[in-house]
Amino acid sequence: MIGRLIFSSLLAVFVAIGLTGCKEESTVKKSEPYTGPLEEINDVQILYSEKAQLKVKMKTPLQYKYQSSDRVYPKTVNIEFYGPDQQVETTLRADSGHYFQAQNYYRVMGNVVVINKKKNEEMYTPELNWNPTTKKVYTDKPVKVLNKNTNERMDGVGLDTDQSFSHYFLRKVNGVFRLNGTGN
Repeated sequence: MIGRLIFSSLLAVFVAIGLTGCKEESTVKKSEPYTGPLEEINDVQILYSEKAQLKVKMKTPLQYKYQSSDRVYPKTVNIEFYGPDQQVETTLRADSGHYFQAQNYYRVMGNVVVINKKKNEEMYTPELNWNPTTKKVYTDKPVKVLNKNTNERMDGVGLDTDQSFSHYFLRKVNGVFRLNGTGN
């Protein structure tokens, strides 16, 4: 009788352990959507033209394209802007860049240097934006413009210009200028 009681007790304990041990864990892991690049392209050259006339040529060693159709240029970006005579008027160099598809504009960042060959001017800024539709270039960052002909230097915070950098407007300006006059 005691043997049966011990057997029944042990059987009940094992059944209880077995039933609780068979409980299935409901740990469903939610996977995060992939947000990395969909495409990686090496040695990229992008050409913009109007009426069969080359206007802009961009070169960069690497491009990533994302789900949003944004493009990231993590390495050096070199851009040439062409005039109506198909000659390079202005060059631009930056450490990296980004194309924002939804807003249709480019941003170049890091040690941005613009050289206007016609005016013999150089411009330095940490960041520039370019809208290919409006052909406008702009920034809210500090800008320095050096005229190699006159040794004039202008500093400002913010810039608005056309894509040839021929006609620009500096915001919050200061600088060193030569003044021609009668001097008293």
